[in-house]
Amino acid sequence: MADRILDIWGARTPHAKDTPWPVRVDLHLEAGLTESDVDRWVQSACVLCSNGCACDIAVKDGRMVGIRGRAGDVVNHGRLGPKGLYGSWQWSRTDRLLRPLVRRGGELVETDWDTAMSLIVRRSRELLDETGPLSHGFYTSGQLFLEEYYTLAVIGKAGLGTPHMDGNTRLCTATAAAAMKESFGSDGQPGSYTDIDSCDALFLFGHNMAETQTVLWTRVLDRVHGPDRPVIVAVDPRRTKVADVAVESGGVHLAPLPGTNLALLNGLIRELITRGWVDHDYVTAHTLGFDELATTVEPYTPEEVARICRIDADDLRRAAEVFGTSDRVLSTVLQGFYQSPQATAASCQVNNLHLLRGLIGEPGCGVLQMNGQPTAQNTRETGADGDLPGFRNWDNPEHIRELAELWNVDPLTIPHWAAPTHAMQIWRYAEQGSIRLLWISATNPAVSLPELPRIRDILAKEELFVVVQDGFRTETAEYADVVLPAALWGEKQGTFTNVDRTVHLSDKAVEPPGEARSDLDIFLDYARRMDFRDRDGAPLPPWRTPEEAFEAWKECSRGRLCDYTGLSYDRLRGRSGIPWPCNDEHPEGSDRLYADGVFPTHPDVCESYGRDLLTGGLVSPEQYKAMRPDGRALLKAAEYVASPEEPDEDFPFVCTTGRTVYHFHTRTKTGRSPRLRRAAPEPWVELSAHDAAMLGIGEGDLVRVESPRGRVEAPARIGRGRDGVVFLPFHYGYWDSGSQRHTRAANELTLTEWDPVSKQPLYKVSAVRVTKLAASGQPAPAPTTVASAPHVPEGIPTTTGDDDVRETTTAAEPPPPPPTPVRTANVPHTASKG
Repeated sequence: MADRILDIWGARTPHAKDTPWPVRVDLHLEAGLTESDVDRWVQSACVLCSNGCACDIAVKDGRMVGIRGRAGDVVNHGRLGPKGLYGSWQWSRTDRLLRPLVRRGGELVETDWDTAMSLIVRRSRELLDETGPLSHGFYTSGQLFLEEYYTLAVIGKAGLGTPHMDGNTRLCTATAAAAMKESFGSDGQPGSYTDIDSCDALFLFGHNMAETQTVLWTRVLDRVHGPDRPVIVAVDPRRTKVADVAVESGGVHLAPLPGTNLALLNGLIRELITRGWVDHDYVTAHTLGFDELATTVEPYTPEEVARICRIDADDLRRAAEVFGTSDRVLSTVLQGFYQSPQATAASCQVNNLHLLRGLIGEPGCGVLQMNGQPTAQNTRETGADGDLPGFRNWDNPEHIRELAELWNVDPLTIPHWAAPTHAMQIWRYAEQGSIRLLWISATNPAVSLPELPRIRDILAKEELFVVVQDGFRTETAEYADVVLPAALWGEKQGTFTNVDRTVHLSDKAVEPPGEARSDLDIFLDYARRMDFRDRDGAPLPPWRTPEEAFEAWKECSRGRLCDYTGLSYDRLRGRSGIPWPCNDEHPEGSDRLYADGVFPTHPDVCESYGRDLLTGGLVSPEQYKAMRPDGRALLKAAEYVASPEEPDEDFPFVCTTGRTVYHFHTRTKTGRSPRLRRAAPEPWVELSAHDAAMLGIGEGDLVRVESPRGRVEAPARIGRGRDGVVFLPFHYGYWDSGSQRHTRAANELTLTEWDPVSKQPLYKVSAVRVTKLAASGQPAPAPTTVASAPHVPEGIPTTTGDDDVRETTTAAEPPPPPPTPVRTANVPHTASKG
């Protein structure tokens, strides 16, 4: 048995390059139970990070009582992380919402479903009559099922006709999509998790994989502990476990000042060009824009990058050497880039590194522009993030016609007169009063959005009708006019797609508590009550069940890059997940994209005509067509610009926010798991040893962190981060504190600014000051096992749990080998059928 709070990544199963990752099945059951006590096991996949680990839910007497990894799955080969083991199901018998709530006399009181839905429908119809569909806004999640997102997208785009729909994916994964659109013409990850098994070098750009995707990091560790281990390069201002392994592997840890990522990447690209590490034949045949890129990066010498980023110039040279001389390189990118200034521009440069060397589409070579959430990919595919379903282009009339034909509606109903409304603009419209009904599903913006004092003011507006759809009474629910109790994971059926495009089926294991309903049923109830109809008078959407919605989605995806037509519930049941595109040509799915160097950039096919990386200005269809991309990737360039908020005399530190391994988002689930809550019970303020000494702050002292917008008070952890940078975990609100203490939430400090291209907020660059409030003598509640480990560990108790997880390394057959990569035929050159 293993303590997976202490030993986060579990036992090592080392293996050599180009060999299958060994199987290790992780199992955790409710105390006192054995496998023989389980009534049945129900197929699913974990939804507490973006990795998509396949699992089986243990059910006894109609309750979820445990979980185990699925040995034959391509994603995890049986493994689960601490959140999956302890947080995926232990919330199921806690303080759930059981009945709808409506606001009466300023208080939320229980009511029945008919009353709650009637209130929503009445207000919806009033606003449609008064001002039309632009009065409606939808803010959703990256944690629902594909079928629910697609249903919501059809309701919003074809039923109501509003462009105001986005998700909290805007906070975590919008830049991933934007960077792939700008470089490759479409969303869709080029790489595969199997590339870890084959790479010679692994670059992690702003990606603390050891905490954010623990099972994926386990896969990396098993390569690192085997023969011919890869060289690791970590780009992160904190000294994470990833950074430790990078140094141990012979790689390098680059710790740039937050907000300077683009300067760093421009410097890396310049080194590749000047030192002759460019595959010019590949660049000429498969890309556009090399000359402009080379000119743009020329000023970014190692010395200039060192000055801007405050790193060692030789460290930059070493990182460039690793990238330029390794035969097979895999890069991953996450929030350290996505939530920083010039997010899309910096992320595009990671794509450029691979394009310059032709390292894309082959085993061990590729890019994973990572997601932060389990179904963020589905939000983007189905159009619930505001984009059009099936990676269609809102600025392409033929793509609009395809959707109108598919849904049997007038093309003018589908909003396409301008770019879809992104989340930050939706909240601004609500603030200004043009959006007067805001429907929030499966997310908690009263904790997760930037500049929380502003968000609370918006939610509290008397004229804004707020609907909250969730499984718990969250901080956001306290501002709602109507609260709808939603079924959660294990209580409903549907599919979801992880970072590397692998689709999993999650079957219903237990009944939801009380009167809770699935999000699909709630959305369909609204559509029926609103009496949305297509041109022939049939109900819109026409489906009633998750499987019917999935079959409808398959037709929407037909002929597009994200082609699901070869999938079905039956094919996904009882086996490994399958990566899209999956169709007649590739019936087993496609492990990676672009092996032939052909990209979906043709004007008839591309998802976007692009934007200017500096300003966010749209590229017109005529400008795009004039470039004649026709299947070639775009080497887009941009100069570094200083952060919109920099330290000064009043606020001398940069504050960056992020995650800890034991919690997910705003802890609505993980905070209700006893083991995860004990491991990281409260927020903390992480300071470097130098900065703490300068301020006279000791371990555990109560400190106040202030920005121009708000303040946070928490104990100090004297950690291992770089000088001048303060770190705060963003998970903590106040739902379990017994009071309305907003000073717990990191987003009291963050600013309402966003990347010009992806529109993703800049959580990583708030200017702050730090003040000691009181001495403590007790250590901070920060975990000691990960990046929040103390600079001096003596006298600080180690974060531990219980020996209650079984890890079984088996001799079972490994998952099937990856299917053949997508070739030319899978990237359409002309407009596809709807």
